This record gives sequence, structure tokens and C-alpha cells, in this order.
Amino acid sequence: MEVANARNHASKRKFDDVVSPSSPSQAASSNGFNDIDLSLLEAVEKSQNAVEVLDLKTLKKLVLAFERRLKDNIEARLKYPNQPDRFADSEVELHEELQKLKILAGAPELYPDLVNLNVVPSIVDLLNHDNTDIAIDVVQLLQDLTDEDVLEDNDEPAKVLVDTLVENSALELLVQNLHRLSDSDPDEMAAVYNTLATIENLIEVKPAVAELVCEKTKLLKWLLGKIKVREFDSNKQYASEILAILLQNSTANQKKLGQMNGVDVMLQAVAMYKSKDPKSSDEEEMVENLFDCLCCLLMPFENKERFVKAEGVELMIIIMKQKKLAYGSAIRALDFAMTKYPPACERFVDVLGLKTAFAAFMGGILRGSRRERLLSKFVENECEKIDRLMELYIRYSDRVKAETERMNQIQLDDFEMDEDEKYNRKLESGLYTLQARIFRINHLASLFNFSHIMGTSGVGMGNDLIWHPQMRARIELLLKQNRLGKNDIKDILQEYHDNIGDLDGPEEKERAQTKIQKFIAAL
Repeated sequence: MEVANARNHASKRKFDDVVSPSSPSQAASSNGFNDIDLSLLEAVEKSQNAVEVLDLKTLKKLVLAFERRLKDNIEARLKYPNQPDRFADSEVELHEELQKLKILAGAPELYPDLVNLNVVPSIVDLLNHDNTDIAIDVVQLLQDLTDEDVLEDNDEPAKVLVDTLVENSALELLVQNLHRLSDSDPDEMAAVYNTLATIENLIEVKPAVAELVCEKTKLLKWLLGKIKVREFDSNKQYASEILAILLQNSTANQKKLGQMNGVDVMLQAVAMYKSKDPKSSDEEEMVENLFDCLCCLLMPFENKERFVKAEGVELMIIIMKQKKLAYGSAIRALDFAMTKYPPACERFVDVLGLKTAFAAFMGGILRGSRRERLLSKFVENECEKIDRLMELYIRYSDRVKAETERMNQIQLDDFEMDEDEKYNRKLESGLYTLQARIFRINHLASLFNFSHIMGTSGVGMGNDLIWHPQMRARIELLLKQNRLGKNDIKDILQEYHDNIGDLDGPEEKERAQTKIQKFIAAL
């Protein structure tokens, strides 16, 4: 990530500040060989060439040396609690041993042995060390040991290490340590980033950590506090990314954050970009993360209610009107808010969101009922919006046909595919979008007819759906112009009907299939 690069650049600047000469005379002398300590160079060269084989024997030596230095430090601190100079040397030595342990990242296959040596609890406990620098050393070590590149192709050793870290309260201590780190100190700021990276690594190995860390710690509260800060920095960006990871697959985390006023915090965070664009690619990524968090939060119904009460619908419409970078993300957030939640849909219509939405769809404010105001948009200007819907239908229809022909050719070449694989390939090529377009066209056409024939009472038509004649004529004309017929629509609807799953329960599946059958019959 860019954040990591920034860390490296910061380190290089520090190194250059130390090494670079402070005066021209020093610069001149540093270009000669008279002032160079040859013995020092020789020692450095030997240390670089002396690469020790990393095996179980080496691991035991490293662990033993670490435990000795740890014991020395504990004893020195107990003996001279008010005399830092008496235990400072032991902490320097402990720091050096922690640095040496980083070499284990080069041999993840030894992680089970590391666990068996029972040294992990001692390492984790150092996150509580009175010296923040020692705690930072441990954070860096854990981040190195759990790095995604290190653990690749080492699933079992990774699980052993992560399970042991979790069992020894690493999550609690990592988050607890976060609260004493300051962004004003470069080293501590880097430790914040490394802490978040470690938590992300743990989740990657063990997804259950996403809920565990929110259940056992105050990480959500810390992340919200970080996102509330108005100024952008790399750690605010990473905090938004971690929060999105914690929310994306966990209803429990979504509900918990909602109870912590998370919806309102997210709305305040994205509101900063309603009339301005991010200044960098990193800031742009953060804005996308914030909208990802908002969309995840809008999955539980109670958070949809909070969104409406906090005037989230109005804010998203304002963002859409400004047409800044967050424009598309605001549309996505409204989609999540209004899905299966009529109050959000009603608020959207009441605050004249249709005008803004159709401007996005096509590239005047109407009077009447919500239904009439929506549907009249589709017949105004000689059904231009129906033309747009049909344009999208034809585009995706062509894509699906091309993929079907390609799969047929593959089968001719003696490569067998089962029906599920075929269907998934077609979905990937645009079949789902095509099905959605047809479903909406049918729904709008029949709904428009209801609004005129049935009024608002919805009686008088039984269970039959009848298309509005103006829409029907327009659609049939466009189909004919593209050498398509109603049977093409029926076939796609029937395939949609036959492949509806029961993720939302058998009753919802039956309801959806019944509705599609009515659409097919109306054709």
C-alpha cells in the first residue's frame, strides 16, 4: 500500500538525517578514506556474510536468548523501579532480542515449534510493557510474523500461530496498546499502522477474528474516533479500510456499530465530500472505504431506520446533485437504504429524489401520488426512459448471446461443462443485469397500468397483470427493430424463475417466482 511506502520513505529520511554531513567541511572529509574506520567496515561485512541456518536448533537458541533478556529486564525493573538508568541497558538488550526474532518470518513452517516452546505468551505480554518502545517492537514483530506474503502457502502453521495469539489475549492487548499511541510521534504513528495491519492479517487467517475483536475489545470505538477526525492521514485511511473489513460479513458488527451511533458518524464523514473531491488517490480510497462502511451498515433494518432519521437520504441526494467523485457511491448507498425498506423509498420520493435519480439515469418536478410521480417519468418525452432501459437490455442481451455461443463452441471441442457452470458463466457475462432490466421493465409497465385502472385502492384487476398500452407498443417496436421478440424476454424470465434460490427463505422464493410467472403470462 501507499501507506507502507510512506513509512519506508519516512525511515529513509531519518537515516539520511543521521548519516548526511551537517557542514561542507564534513562533506569534504567524508569523501576521503582517511577518516574511515576499516575495522568497523570489516566487522559489518562479516556480520552480513554470517547467515545462520534457520532450523529448530536456531529457533531454540533465539527463544532462550530472548527469555534470558526478558528475565533480566523484569528483575532490573523490580529491583530499581525508580531508577531508569539502572534498567535501561536491559531494555536495549531486550529490544535487540525482539529484533532478532523477526528472522522467524522467513521460516513460517517453524511456527508450531515456536508455539510449543511456550514463548508466545511472553511475547504478547510485552504489549503491556511500561516502555512504549518495547510494545512497539512487539507490534512490529507480530506484523512481520503474520504478514500475508509470509503466510502464503503455509495455512496450517499460520492457523496454529494465530489461534495461540488469540488464546493469549493478543487482540485485547493490541487494541489496549492503541490507546496509548499518539499520531504526533512518527514511531508511534507507524505502530498504529502496524497494529491495524496485524489485526487485518489475523482476520485473513481466521475470519472469526473479525467478530471476536469487536466483541472482546473497544476497537470499533477507536476506529469511529479515528474516522471523526477531520484531517486526512494514512492511519485514518487504514482505519476506514479495517472498519469496512469488520463490517462486510458480520451482521453482529453491523448492528453493534449502529448502536454506537455509527450511521451518524459515517454520514458526517462522507458529508465532508459532498461538494469537494479528495486531494489524493489515498484520500479517494478512504472515501470509497467510508461508503463501503455505510453500505454495510445499511443492511440491518434498524440501521436503515437510523439512516432515514439522520436525513441520510437527503444527504445522498445532495451529493448526487453536486456530481463530485462521491456521486456514484451516494447512489449505491441509497440502493442499500431503500432495498426492502419502504420508508426510505417514500422519503426519497417526498424529497424529490426522482428528479436527481433520473438525471443520473438519462445522463421537471412532478405532482401527484408517489406512484404516479415515479411512473409518469417513464412515459414522458415519448417514453425516452423506456428507450434507455431497452438500450441496456439489448446491450446485455448481446453479451449473454456471445458468451452462450462461446460455451457451445467449447463443448464442441470436447470440453464438458455442467449446467450450473454454464449458468454462472452467463451471469458473469451480464445475465443477472439483463434479468434485472427485464424484471424492472415488466414491473413498471404493469404498475403503471394499475395506477390508472385501479387507482390507489388496488382492486378490480384480480391477480392478472396487464401492460400499459403505450409502454407495450414502444417495447414491441424496439424489439422488432433489433430482430427480437417477446419470446426472448419470456425465455430470460423463465430462466430467472428456475434459478431463484431460497437464501431469503422458501416463502420469499415462492413469492418471487409467482411474480415472475405473472409477468410471463402478461407477455
